[in-house]
Formats: sequence, C-alpha cells, structure tokens
Amino acid sequence: MAPALDPIIDVAQLHELLDRGADQGPPVHLLDVRWALDGSKGHHTYLEGHLPGAVYIDLDTELSAPPRPDAGRHPLPDPEEFAASLRRAGVTADSVVIGYDDSGGAPAGRLVWMLRALGHEAAMLDGGLAAWDGELSTADEHPAPGDVPARPWPADAIATADEVAAGGAVVIDARPAERYRGDSEPIDPRAGHIPGAVNLPFTGNLGEDGRFLPPEDLAERYTAAGVRPEGEAIVYCGSGVNATHDVLALQRAGFGKVRMFPGSWSQWSADDSRPVATGPNP
Repeated sequence: MAPALDPIIDVAQLHELLDRGADQGPPVHLLDVRWALDGSKGHHTYLEGHLPGAVYIDLDTELSAPPRPDAGRHPLPDPEEFAASLRRAGVTADSVVIGYDDSGGAPAGRLVWMLRALGHEAAMLDGGLAAWDGELSTADEHPAPGDVPARPWPADAIATADEVAAGGAVVIDARPAERYRGDSEPIDPRAGHIPGAVNLPFTGNLGEDGRFLPPEDLAERYTAAGVRPEGEAIVYCGSGVNATHDVLALQRAGFGKVRMFPGSWSQWSADDSRPVATGPNP
C-alpha cells in the first residue's frame, strides 16, 4: 500500500503530528540523517544538537550495504539488516517516520524514499534542522527496540542497469551539471553520463529559502524535461543518495511512475561495457 502522507512536510505539519494524542494516530519517530561524503557530518554533529527525541541513523552503514563495483558506492542494504537498523532506532510497524538533515534533504531523502518504497509512512522535514523552531537536544537517544518487519525491495520502485539501458523511460541525472557533462569526475571510474539521460540537479527542486518548490513548480520543471504523468521516469545520481531527492520531488508533483537506479553512476561507470556520453546534451 502506498503511503498516504505527502513525502515533504513543513514544521507546522510536524508539530501537528507530534502534538496529537496516542488515540489520534500512529506514533511518530524522528530520525536524524545528517551525513557528508567527507565524514564532516554524522553522529558527532547529531550530538551537538538535534530535534528532541530524534535518533541518529547512519547513511553509510545502516541505509547502505558495503560498496561493490557491480552495485555502486551505496547499494541498498539487505532487507533484514535495514529492518534491524530501524528496530534499533525504535521504529515500529505502525509508525510514521520523519527524516531530516541539514544539507538540502538528500540524505533524509534516501531514508524517506527507502521507507516509502516499502509502503511505510514516512516524510522529510522541509528545510531540515534549520526549519525547527524549538529547542534542540544533545541527548544520545537509545529508544526501546521497535518491531518493524523486514520487507523485500519492490521492483516497481527500483530500476536495474539493464532496465535503464533498455529505454522507454525518461532517465534523469540528478548530479551537478559539471559531472553530467564530464568536465570532472572526482569519485567514480569514468566521467560523463548515461546516454539519453537529461540533467536535472536535485538542488533545482529547492527555492532560494532552501525549501522545496510548490508542487506545481516542480511539475513544470519535470514536464519541461519530458516527464509525463502517464510515462515512466528513472532517476540516478552518483551513488543513489541525491537521486532520491528527485524521486520525492516527482512524487510530490504528482508523477506516479518513478523508479530509482540505486547503483547509479558509480555502478554504470565501473562497467566498461556500458556506454558513456559527455557534454551538455543527452
């Protein structure tokens, strides 16, 4: 069953969820997903101040399996291992999970997309930590274990490299333009992009205030790139983190047939049999 909650909520909606009584809805779990590729953000930044009651969850070790050339830098974790991480964070089967970060929503988007793909109610706090209007806590939260079950990753949410190559879907590259063009590639084996992919960096989903654009503006952005309500879109990035931001933006804009390529460019570029395009055009 698809989640009913909008994938992006503001702080007023978060307060409504947190303030409701136990008889008015399921419990709410806050998960802090602050992360940076260079290690500058993580559990240590969580301890410096986080939303009261929030539990830290690590993107590298709990939202990803170890890197592999045939699966990319952030493969999806084994379903049972992911469920165990959620239980450690106190998540229950009937709960609503709200994820947040402090870097535009991509790390939190990874968590929220994973949960929503599995049919679990989850949303991202728009604006992240900076949007919170209350006190912060420095407690290292260790809640009672949850009971969320393990569920297999659904095929209708995930695309394989072969499915990306087969065509038939609008393929969206969520990386910065310079990496899409192949001007530079600081991380992965080859520079460039998947042939035919259009470049829509995830940061374009945000306004100058760092919040998501309204649904109608997001719809205009993706429609201009060729996405249609009746068609399918597949999104990728470097390793399956930033791409989830575009997936949630597409869902917020009303596009229902959206999948993510988890291995993304880190998997594609590591396979010498896969073609690579460079330059500003698909």
